[in-house]
Amino acid sequence: MTILDELSGFEFEDVMEDVFRNLGYENVRQASRTADEGRDIIMEETVDGQRRTVIVECKHTDTVGRPVVQKLHSAVATYDGAGPKRGMVATTGRFTGPATEYTENLAESGDPYPIELLDGTDLRELADEVGLDLYNGRIEILCDETLRPYDPTRGPAGAVEDAFRDVENIEAADLPDPELWVQFQPTVTVDATVNATFETSVGVIHQIRDRDQLVVDAARDGASTPPPPLARLVSSNLDQRIELDEADLCDVFTETDVGRFGQTETEYKEYAVDHLRRKHTTTVTYTGDNNVTYNKECEPNQSDISVQSITASYVPRIRASVEFDSSTYQYEYYAAGPSRWTVDDGVHRCQQCGETDSGPFTYCQNCQSINCPDHIETERLVGEPVCTGCAVTERFFYSQKYFYDETNREQFRAEYEAMPFYEKALENEPLLAGIVVSVVVAVLFALTSAGLV
Repeated sequence: MTILDELSGFEFEDVMEDVFRNLGYENVRQASRTADEGRDIIMEETVDGQRRTVIVECKHTDTVGRPVVQKLHSAVATYDGAGPKRGMVATTGRFTGPATEYTENLAESGDPYPIELLDGTDLRELADEVGLDLYNGRIEILCDETLRPYDPTRGPAGAVEDAFRDVENIEAADLPDPELWVQFQPTVTVDATVNATFETSVGVIHQIRDRDQLVVDAARDGASTPPPPLARLVSSNLDQRIELDEADLCDVFTETDVGRFGQTETEYKEYAVDHLRRKHTTTVTYTGDNNVTYNKECEPNQSDISVQSITASYVPRIRASVEFDSSTYQYEYYAAGPSRWTVDDGVHRCQQCGETDSGPFTYCQNCQSINCPDHIETERLVGEPVCTGCAVTERFFYSQKYFYDETNREQFRAEYEAMPFYEKALENEPLLAGIVVSVVVAVLFALTSAGLV
């Protein structure tokens, strides 16, 4: 007996849901387990441009007879849904002769609600198409699609150019091409619906009708929820995926690393369902028939959450290194074409204090460093930006002046000595302004005291 045969009926339905989703059926979901009315799985397909509902009965038994097929045919005929419909019975065992004969008669008579039969052999053939090992009911995720590692309209250096664009005293066009490394990190995006109703003796006290999308970090160390900016980057760019071809990327990236998915599709689905159950769990306050106030925790059941799709995709994490003059700048980010989320910005970081949030930042050509406003000054002799880390300083007319080096300071000192007094005073305009104001006030006071004003 295989492990598949040891699955419960509900577990078998979970496996079949994954099989059909991977075969390309859309909106695959399980009917309520409490009252499935002969419908275990409901899904949709497109045939000749027309949508059709498919209702599946899963039977985890040795044999399936005609009564099961007849019951499903009635369920399909009475299903409340627009458009054409058909049925399907899937079993790990086999179908009896009368069951097979009944479906053949439906087909020959042109019945509007045909039934397809899938026995254990058929299931294993389908499993080969989607890479599913039906002996353990697990789907190993094999993905060959990724979000775009760079904006194709601008090239690989576009993100680095953008990072340098608002740094003052430097031209992004002057930057050399960055050296790039990329790691393709696995993610899984799960689309699901939550339909839950909570009732007490007073009636319905809470309902959930929601459609959720959950992005899961699918690294080998286990499923986890990524930071919101990364989740938004992935979910908003899923329709822009391209084929991951490492050979085509060799000319762009110094090194590429493709991560492996750490768990199976079934395990990611279970993680998503548990996450959504916690997300939608809430405590509801209501008044009972006896006018007493009660608190009830409303937690959706697993059967209240239906997974519609599971999309695997890689998201590129890129590390860029730029050698400019004698300095090296690092910039690390997740990419999705022209969109990105920066995780380590070594460009907008003051080399003096490490501050990253107090721009605008300015490039010091004297020592090739980038600095925040608190650590950048104007070189007195040439009038260019210079950082406080490399500048040579001296006070002139009680005002601190900054110079590239000793030579510039000596040259300005000579110029200063030759200046008339009023020009020297202009080296400290705040002090000069204060002196002028004080003199004016003193004169006015004297004139007022003398009765001349």
